[in-house]
Amino acid sequence: MGTPARTTDGPDHPPPVTRGAETPVGKRSSRQRPEDAGPLAAVEAALAGLRGRSADDLDDALYAAASTLTADPAGPEAVGRALLRAAEKVVRHAWEGGWQPADVARLVRRELTAAELRFTVDAVAAEARRYAPDTLSARWAAQLAELEARVWWEADDAFLEGFAGRERLSRFEAAACGLGALRLIGSLPRIGAAGPLPGAARPVGGAGTGRPAVAVEPRMLTRIRALLAKAESTEFAEEAEALSAKAQELMARYSLDEALLAAHATEPVDGPGAWRIGVEGPYEAAKALLLDAVAEANHCRSVWSSEFDFSTVVGFEADLELVELMYTSLLVQATTAMRRAGDDHHARGRSRRTRDFRQSFLIAYAARIRDRLTATAAAVVAEAAGGAGAGAAAVPAEVLPVLAARDVAVGESTERLFPTTTSHRLKGRDAEGWAR
Repeated sequence: MGTPARTTDGPDHPPPVTRGAETPVGKRSSRQRPEDAGPLAAVEAALAGLRGRSADDLDDALYAAASTLTADPAGPEAVGRALLRAAEKVVRHAWEGGWQPADVARLVRRELTAAELRFTVDAVAAEARRYAPDTLSARWAAQLAELEARVWWEADDAFLEGFAGRERLSRFEAAACGLGALRLIGSLPRIGAAGPLPGAARPVGGAGTGRPAVAVEPRMLTRIRALLAKAESTEFAEEAEALSAKAQELMARYSLDEALLAAHATEPVDGPGAWRIGVEGPYEAAKALLLDAVAEANHCRSVWSSEFDFSTVVGFEADLELVELMYTSLLVQATTAMRRAGDDHHARGRSRRTRDFRQSFLIAYAARIRDRLTATAAAVVAEAAGGAGAGAAAVPAEVLPVLAARDVAVGESTERLFPTTTSHRLKGRDAEGWAR
């Protein structure tokens, strides 16, 4: 009862611990003022003093720094502006290190308080206002919208007082909250980049190297989403499986069509890109395995960075979009099925639902999904290559070489991003959970 999961272990990725709406650009920042030099230096000195602190004395150092900052004779307006200037620098440094808004928010949510998470979102919004909307990639803009990162304060002078009032904190507590969030963000290591930096001229294509990469056609997305929504809502496992399989069939056909169009394009098209998809606990190892199963069935590669609660999926743009869509739906389906199985297991007088039961259920679910999706996708390719089925005779004979070439390109891109990976075998410890 085990299936391997691939994780990162390279120079830009520390060894893992095994275990769209409006673009929120907002108002322009206030111009740097001479009186801000002192508070900004104080903020930067405070952050420098917090680096490397042990957990035992971090709180004392943080509160001492916040006390010094709020007592600065320049006043709360200058301190608020200084906090925002420092936040912009720290956040930009994180972006240059390969991080994205969703990645940072995910870690802050895991490690810090809700107020510190909201300060982080404000810091991201403050930094984002530097860029014109058309210099943000669609995925970057979508992450900002998902976080609701917007400049809600009227002027930077009013930020500290406004944040404290919104969070029902004293000025001292608000400063400590900001310093705590910036300390964590500033301590993040460099990781491999996944997409262009904000503020750069938007790339012509999805991966940023060539002509336009094709996003999934809206009508096709609507059909796939409708099938997956039905699969999520049904109470019958067989119906959910059939609906998900039909969605995978549509995905495989669309991917095949896009690969053939790219092969016959008169101008170069983008190569593979990389998307990060959050993989959070509980049962994060089993969830990463499920994502890997979906990626493998759809001509992508997935590498799990367990320490940072995400997997990086490498593939062509349309495939990446479909992988995220299918994974999100299957995660909902798996969680629902797991709970039903656990309830039934307990109702029959067996032991209470345990972590081992649920973990084993999800690992086995991922293994089953891998087999089902891979078989469905292979059947579509075989039909197209053999000229069988309605309309299949029009498919060119080079369908297999085209797909093989794209698989090679995805593999090479994955190797460049992750020169070293480690495989871990996940074992289901509860036989009943696995059987269910």
